[in-house]
Amino acid sequence: MDRLHHGLDLRLVDGLDLSEDLRRTHRPGETVRGEDGRDHDLPRFFYEVPSWEAAIATPLAPHVSLYELLSIDVREAAAARAWPRYVPCAAVLLASALEVLRQSVGERVLIAANGGYRSPAHAVDPRDGTFSPHHWGTAADLYRVGDTWLEDEASIARYRDVVLDVLPGAFVRPYGPGDGETDDHLHLDFGYAVSVPHGA
Repeated sequence: MDRLHHGLDLRLVDGLDLSEDLRRTHRPGETVRGEDGRDHDLPRFFYEVPSWEAAIATPLAPHVSLYELLSIDVREAAAARAWPRYVPCAAVLLASALEVLRQSVGERVLIAANGGYRSPAHAVDPRDGTFSPHHWGTAADLYRVGDTWLEDEASIARYRDVVLDVLPGAFVRPYGPGDGETDDHLHLDFGYAVSVPHGA
């Protein structure tokens, strides 16, 4: 699959065709245990992002650019920090949902570092041998909406209610310090969705 894909200036890639190192990092199509305790297949198809400049220049929605889902730090595996990078095709679906949220609140919606796509080799994950929707490219950790920092119960609860109202089917972690909770950002996701685009 050496071609640009459906209006995106990105190449569609079958993860099984990646180098051995990248296959170990992204584990395309492998069955793993999700945080829900069930088995799910990791994404097999990815968009190839040639550079940080390309990520900045690639809108996935009118107010959501690809770079926002690729902001990572040293906890990400070395192969996933190098260019080109690979993002699951479902990230386009997440971006569409974030656009709906942004239009609903009328403010910028900011995603934390490591708050978008994480490879299955990311050092923070998996916890207890399970994998989060971040590994599918279907989750976002929001740390700010407009001028509001999402760092206390009131602000997180306020925007949790907005997400649940405008994004049917979204899962939002409740406020708190325990497992499955958040107290310094708002986590939203669409589960373990795998996108297999036309032509894949």
